[in-house]
Amino acid sequence: MEIFVILLYQKTKKTPMTVSNPKEVPEYELNPLELEFRRGEEVTKGYYVAKWYGSKVFVKILDKDSFSDGDSIDAFKHELTLLEKARHPNLVQFVGAVTQNVPLMIVSEYHQKGDLASYLETKGRVQSYKAIRFALDIARGLNYLHECKPEPIIHGDLSPKNIVRDDEGKLKVAGFGSLDLTKVSQDKLQMVQPVSNFDSVYIAPEMYRNEAFDRSVDTFAFGLILYEMIEGSPAFHPKPQEEAAKMICSEGLRPLFKNKPKSYPEGVKE
Repeated sequence: MEIFVILLYQKTKKTPMTVSNPKEVPEYELNPLELEFRRGEEVTKGYYVAKWYGSKVFVKILDKDSFSDGDSIDAFKHELTLLEKARHPNLVQFVGAVTQNVPLMIVSEYHQKGDLASYLETKGRVQSYKAIRFALDIARGLNYLHECKPEPIIHGDLSPKNIVRDDEGKLKVAGFGSLDLTKVSQDKLQMVQPVSNFDSVYIAPEMYRNEAFDRSVDTFAFGLILYEMIEGSPAFHPKPQEEAAKMICSEGLRPLFKNKPKSYPEGVKE
């Protein structure tokens, strides 16, 4: 396939993060010319797989129409700040960023085994020992985020699609820092823009109702992911996720375990 470089402006084009003193350029700054993209390797809108010095990386590109949008730039800076400081074996690792050239990019490690959602869709119910191992991987990553100082990092969008598998089969949490949140109290956050697309069965009731929330929203999502691993299907399957989210968040319903109790991992049976 033909290789191309996604550069829509000349190198001299300034960005909202351009520094005047070369000594102030961040250590994580990458040269965009070192990133090689192939046509058709857009994973989803704004997200690409590229090669950097021979290794595959995952690249988020800020749309050119967002350069004049202050909120988009602030969200980009916020995500970059969180990714830069979060380092843990069960988190997707930050590689670097392009902030002095356009388009702005965030580069992280790429895992070709894909996400947990694809794995569950293919494999179905996970064996007990593996469900425990997967759950511990996710929990360790979340615990690190929640224990970050001076303030915890709340994911807010935890789902199997935001959990990837590395070459050894270990799970890593991804996608943290991507939500636009504002602090409303000492330990509470709220979405800057209310969620309008309730198509995720993993969303916590507080977020569904656009209320203030804390780190417990991640614990709620974790429980539903664990349920899916043990049962082999999302909560209230085969209902559409939008309907399932309404049942959980508006009607207060909870999915029932259908498998025989002896098939559950110890500690889950209760």
